[in-house]
Amino acid sequence: MDIISQQTHTPKAILIGVDTGEFDSALSMSELYELSKTAGVKAVADVIQKRQNYDSAACIGRGRLTEIAESIKPLYIDIAIFDHELTANQTKNIEDILGIQVIDRTTLILDIFAQRAISREGRIQVELAQNKYRLAHLAGKGIEMSRLGGGIGTRGPGESKLETDKRHIRRRIETLESELKKLEKRRDFHRARRKKDGVLTAAIVGYTNVGKSTLLNALTDAGVLAENKLFATLDTTSRMLALPDGRSVMLIDTVGLIRRLPHQLIEAFKSTLEEAACADIILNVIDISTDDGLKQAEVADALLNELGCENIPRIKVFNKADLAVNPENIPHDSKTAIISAREKRGFTELLQCIAQNLPETSVRKKFLIPYSETNLINIIRTNGKVYSEQYTPDGTFIDALVDIKNFHLVSKYITEVTDY
Repeated sequence: MDIISQQTHTPKAILIGVDTGEFDSALSMSELYELSKTAGVKAVADVIQKRQNYDSAACIGRGRLTEIAESIKPLYIDIAIFDHELTANQTKNIEDILGIQVIDRTTLILDIFAQRAISREGRIQVELAQNKYRLAHLAGKGIEMSRLGGGIGTRGPGESKLETDKRHIRRRIETLESELKKLEKRRDFHRARRKKDGVLTAAIVGYTNVGKSTLLNALTDAGVLAENKLFATLDTTSRMLALPDGRSVMLIDTVGLIRRLPHQLIEAFKSTLEEAACADIILNVIDISTDDGLKQAEVADALLNELGCENIPRIKVFNKADLAVNPENIPHDSKTAIISAREKRGFTELLQCIAQNLPETSVRKKFLIPYSETNLINIIRTNGKVYSEQYTPDGTFIDALVDIKNFHLVSKYITEVTDY
């Protein structure tokens, strides 16, 4: 057992993982350490056991658990955090042997989300994920699973108690899903309105803690909370940004991604993550100050593909260049930019990269439409927007945003006249 620290701090935890070869357990445990720190827990020891497969009764071997129980006594550890999702029976069996509270990776992440959610939609999403998870793990736990308290893994933005009756939990889930659907309809309306108004959108995505919120703040003075912690931001923030080619794009910050992101959270935050699926371009922010940066980018790419973003233009934004050892070794092409959001370096290159890769979906021009072609104005209104309209002896003078698909119909009526 590797002792990480002997400092006295409450609550203290031991991190436990099983290495079956299905993923990089060392990297995953390092991530679990950061998750624990974000949740307000001090990890003072960790254990990784190599096995061919998980023990059905206790995740790791009972003999190893007994050894751990003896080893942690002088450390006064309060909680054991497993780097895997545990069943209710596994949790109970492990608690019987260790004599301390036991939670798994999913419960820890849900706890962090409960602390971080601010908006109504965010809090509903978190409570929905918590209730679905508890419903699936209620059997075998009895009344201890029915209470929401103030400890790690038991926090919740919803009720102060979780009903032990599954029927009540399902009823709560139905209520939350109904509320979420109403909010999703509002979000869909805003998306449709943006499309109607010809607003281009760029979704900022990436692994948690790569500096997405710092980047949004630096580019737009958005004032979003930016901390050196995992999942510092859960709620979507949007701000307009001017590009060097004269166009404007709406930057949308999204929830951070993570390895082995629990399915419950993908489902709960799908409406937020769908901002990426509906965007005109995606900025995949990557932390190049860490050796794991490119692998983290692959995690983000895989999740984006799951959300149906395969055909949306993507650029790689290599952030934290001020902390990188050899930034000059980063692969660089027309779809990459190397920046430091904290020091606001590389932004000229980034904005040019966005403009270069952002598809042209509409064109704003001034037109003089003959009265014999008045139907063209209706076509423009249907898929674009008319900002001003003026009747002249030669036709209708309009300032309009025209959908690129219809631009060929009106391009010959473009006028250099600015006003009548």
